[in-house]
Amino acid sequence: MAHFNPWHDVERGTNTPQTVNGIIEIPKGSKAKYELDKESGLLKLDRVLFSAVHYPAAYGFIPKTYCDDNDPLDILVLCSVDIVPMCLVEAKVIGVMQMIDGDEEDDKIIAVAAHDISVNHFNDISDLPPHTLNEMQRFFEDYKALEHKHVTVERFMGREDAYRIIEDSIKLYNETFPNGAASESVEKTSGVEL
Repeated sequence: MAHFNPWHDVERGTNTPQTVNGIIEIPKGSKAKYELDKESGLLKLDRVLFSAVHYPAAYGFIPKTYCDDNDPLDILVLCSVDIVPMCLVEAKVIGVMQMIDGDEEDDKIIAVAAHDISVNHFNDISDLPPHTLNEMQRFFEDYKALEHKHVTVERFMGREDAYRIIEDSIKLYNETFPNGAASESVEKTSGVEL
């Protein structure tokens, strides 16, 4: 029986890569790390962060994207209100935070909620107050360090670089899942000996 999966069954947005749909997994301020269970499409509690840190922005993913870490492309969405998990947000892309997690590249797209007048005037990450980027960097480096994992925030880059990364993740998704969710189930069963 086919079921709805937010990763494969929600559109990326009508004006990609400038504006994308972000599916929020974790609200700003949360100490809980929720993530999409890829198989069921439900949200699961991955872990509770055991530190004083909390998410500096709403955190989620862009549907129908795929990256080298076998996950959809991550997105941080700045908004003046808390966005609940599994909420679909139209997000205006303004930049990207390039991270190395372990040995893998782990890019985080930075965006603003397109329909929030408190933030939608930001057009590029260079428009943001400097402490906003510092907060994001400190959060990811600190929470991973407390879990004895090494993360390095390599650099922040502007929206043109973010657009390129989004387009690359769409291309990889289309190559990996030519039939959307249907090809994911084929991929899972193809390695099984009958």
